[in-house]
Amino acid sequence: MNIIIVSVLVLLSIIAVVWLTCRLRLQAFMALIVVSLLLALFTLPPGKVVGTLKEGFGSTMASIGFLIIFGSMIGVILDKTGATISMAGYILSKTGQKRSAAAMGITGFVTGLPIFCDSGFIVLSGLAKSFSSRTGVAMPFMATVLATSLYSVHCLIPPHPGATAAAGIIKADAGRLVLLGTLLAIPGALSAYFWSRWMTAKGKYRAYNNHEVTESVHTGNLPSVLLSFLPVVIPLVLITVRSVFTMFAGSSDTPAVNVLNLLGDPVIALFTGVILAMVLVKEKNIDSFNNLFSEAIVRAGPILIITAAGGTFGMIIKATGTGEAAGKILAGTGLGLAVPFMLAAILKTAQGSSTVAIITAASFVSPMLPVLGLDSQTGRLLATLSMGAGSMIFSHANDSFFWVVSNFGEIDTATSLRVYSSSTAVMGMVIFVIVWITSRFML
Repeated sequence: MNIIIVSVLVLLSIIAVVWLTCRLRLQAFMALIVVSLLLALFTLPPGKVVGTLKEGFGSTMASIGFLIIFGSMIGVILDKTGATISMAGYILSKTGQKRSAAAMGITGFVTGLPIFCDSGFIVLSGLAKSFSSRTGVAMPFMATVLATSLYSVHCLIPPHPGATAAAGIIKADAGRLVLLGTLLAIPGALSAYFWSRWMTAKGKYRAYNNHEVTESVHTGNLPSVLLSFLPVVIPLVLITVRSVFTMFAGSSDTPAVNVLNLLGDPVIALFTGVILAMVLVKEKNIDSFNNLFSEAIVRAGPILIITAAGGTFGMIIKATGTGEAAGKILAGTGLGLAVPFMLAAILKTAQGSSTVAIITAASFVSPMLPVLGLDSQTGRLLATLSMGAGSMIFSHANDSFFWVVSNFGEIDTATSLRVYSSSTAVMGMVIFVIVWITSRFML
């Protein structure tokens, strides 16, 4: 089939996913699978249709499955045991009441490393209201700081599904992605902090007015600060040490290196986090653990299925050959990292899901990497981060997280669009600029 016709069909399929999920409100899994099947039937040989669908679904599940499930387990245990509130209280004690917004941002950033952004906001929204009520800080500012600090790591690093799947699709090193993504998320979150503070400095935004806000867990029942931080910090340390060590030690085959590679693998590191999180559970019996694990699996299930369906859609797009064709057109343009960034940003803004945006962009960009000058381990890493930055731009009414922030933060829609949505755009652009500057030295 003519590549121009195929390219048009791919474009129409992307529009179809946006239309089905945004306008008809069709469940994302069904929308992705139906469109993937139709695109495959029109563009691939009949004998390859089912095999390509299975390959896309299975390879995505293989790359993200353990990470999402273990990350979900850590998140549920931190939530149910009150560890998130214990961490927040400790951070607030160090920053002081006057810096409660900064404390909220640090709390969101740290807890967001293993917890998905929507779950993290729901868990910490009561704390944000309490901080706002106690200190007089405008609630839209407090809510936006919490939301963007969670969002900054959600879009950039594993075990979050978009970044994990994208790294698997374009074969970027997950360990280095965690390390560099965490470092880049810091200036991203800071830019959103200062932007939202400026946006809410005009005096028309008020603090949360309920002075009887209480946290969901009584202070006396909270776990210790040290134990609360361990399930988050230890996996990050293991992954970081492995990544840094392998950068300098290369691929030497010694017992010490092999052990470090095993312990620092994201799957094993997160499983270690699960074991450490289990220490926080007061009633250490099979029933208690099973209840927590079951809830975590129930939470992870929809994310796994939708993400794998996105991988299926991406695999079909990749099989059509449009990526290679687009790569030839873009060869020599010098756009480089701007291509994955813009693709993810357009997809995110159009259909709302950061996960779908980054997976689709990754599948489209993967065949272009050689002509974009990104066909190296560093190039693939920076391309993944560029797509992560693009998948932040921008969160608005077609994004479920937007409504989580608005509803649980008790902020009207117009204010959320003005303060929160604009902050996600600023954050994404700042991170991309830093990625681009970094590429000048690393590529």
